[in-house]
Amino acid sequence: MGDLFAKHKATLEKALDAIRARDYWSAYPESPSPRFYGEEAAAAGEAAFKARLGGRFELDQPGIADWVGAEQSPYGLSLGVSYPQCDPDVLIPAMQAAMPSWRKAGAEARVGVCLEILDRINKASFELAHAVMHTTGQGFVMAFQAGGPHAQDRGLEAVAYAYDEMSRIPANATWEKPQGKHDPIRLAKTYRIMPRGIALNIGVSTFPTWNGYPGLFASLATGNAVVIKPHPESILPLAMTVEICRAVLADAGFDPNLVTLTCDTRAAPATKEWALRPEVKIVDYTGSTAFGTWLEQNCHQAVVYTEKAGVNTVVIDSTDNFKGMCANLAFSLSLYSGQMCTAPQDIFVRRDGIETDQGHKSADEVADGIAKAIDGLLSDPDRAAEVLGTLQNPATAERVDQAKALGAVAREGTPIEHPKFPEARTRSPLVLKVDVADQDTFGQELFGPIAFVVTTDDTAQSLREAAKLTREKGAITAALYSTDPAVIEAAEDAMAEAGVALSSNLMGNIFVNQSAAFSDFHATGANPAANAALTDSAFVANRFRVVQSRIPVAA
Repeated sequence: MGDLFAKHKATLEKALDAIRARDYWSAYPESPSPRFYGEEAAAAGEAAFKARLGGRFELDQPGIADWVGAEQSPYGLSLGVSYPQCDPDVLIPAMQAAMPSWRKAGAEARVGVCLEILDRINKASFELAHAVMHTTGQGFVMAFQAGGPHAQDRGLEAVAYAYDEMSRIPANATWEKPQGKHDPIRLAKTYRIMPRGIALNIGVSTFPTWNGYPGLFASLATGNAVVIKPHPESILPLAMTVEICRAVLADAGFDPNLVTLTCDTRAAPATKEWALRPEVKIVDYTGSTAFGTWLEQNCHQAVVYTEKAGVNTVVIDSTDNFKGMCANLAFSLSLYSGQMCTAPQDIFVRRDGIETDQGHKSADEVADGIAKAIDGLLSDPDRAAEVLGTLQNPATAERVDQAKALGAVAREGTPIEHPKFPEARTRSPLVLKVDVADQDTFGQELFGPIAFVVTTDDTAQSLREAAKLTREKGAITAALYSTDPAVIEAAEDAMAEAGVALSSNLMGNIFVNQSAAFSDFHATGANPAANAALTDSAFVANRFRVVQSRIPVAA
């Protein structure tokens, strides 16, 4: 295949520049336009996806003991694809045998292969989009963007950080210590970047590629082998990823068993068995707090990176664009039906209301303004279907229905009729009004399109409650609306101390849900919602260790 590092060096250098400048940059076009991907790409991708349905997803890897798969699209389609379930006693030795040559190839060779994998994944973005759409329930455009180019950017970001960290370590050095009148002591030293071992990448049902690619590429670039264990309901996007990884590795002359797939079922989960294997030295996980905490507490043989649940907050103090604020929050609450880990849930408003460009607004009027903005956003059926997508899990729909009893209803969370998929599982955002005293109600994550407008004594209390929730329950995002610079400064201090990223006064087409690769750190690792950030140097640097050897050399 030639020198893959040289082939993709320009992309790597741009990525390195981007993570240092933190400015806007993207390697992969987010628009599914023929101008970027060609006239035939959309149709070819859809055809390739349909060709996968109803058959085995064949992977030539060792240890296949059974075939499993019961993915049901939230849009009503049964995928009917079966995937390998592997015996770890067979698969793990094969992965271990693949690692020495991968390690010895060096950082540049590994990074070159990773960049080629990302390039090929990008070329499969349309097929991936359909796979993401029909496993997660995202609308097609979101599935294309978040499941494709945005996820690929996050993978590239991890590769760039990995290369940057490995490049800090010289391969060789001559150490010379003066000894006065005597000859100096001279030692030749060699430094080897040694991978930790096998990395277990545990997939999430809602964003399998976006959340999965950082760990996959951080581990692979630093010399580790990776076994991907998808969520039983969102296997196809990660199975396709493994297929591409294995093809590129083989084409480049490496053992494809450096990246493997194993699957399980809800009825017979196998994740704990894999996570406790002594050969597993790295675990990447996104999902529920309960299981993430179990991994942290039990996988003592591994470095564990988790992103778990949290309660994301918004504090409304004042605004000079009431309509724009309500519209922005309406989109954030509606996007993918609130199933993003960055979606806001608790909106704190002073009990006596806020000052706006439209005059004083009571807390009830703020809740009503947000509810009406949601109604306006979702008034067009085609737009509503694309923005909301569907609910990935039936339990989320039940949660929305049951939550109506938790407060005064400012907006009903009702099903919508999907114009293309009549069996789609849908709910629009439910907006409830509660008081700050109702801690047991709003003080826990209610995953899905559920939001609380929480009345407080004043903005100071709103900030205290938002920061307290972040410290105790965790959060990925926080937002503020205020025209007072002193309030903005206080909020920035409070949220920084609580360990959560803050967005202030967002309007127009930038939303608190969105996290930009190469610029935004997704999560911080500084509150209970996550113990790591996607993606920073800490996320990659501990995936390898440096082992040295030294020997005296003559003068």
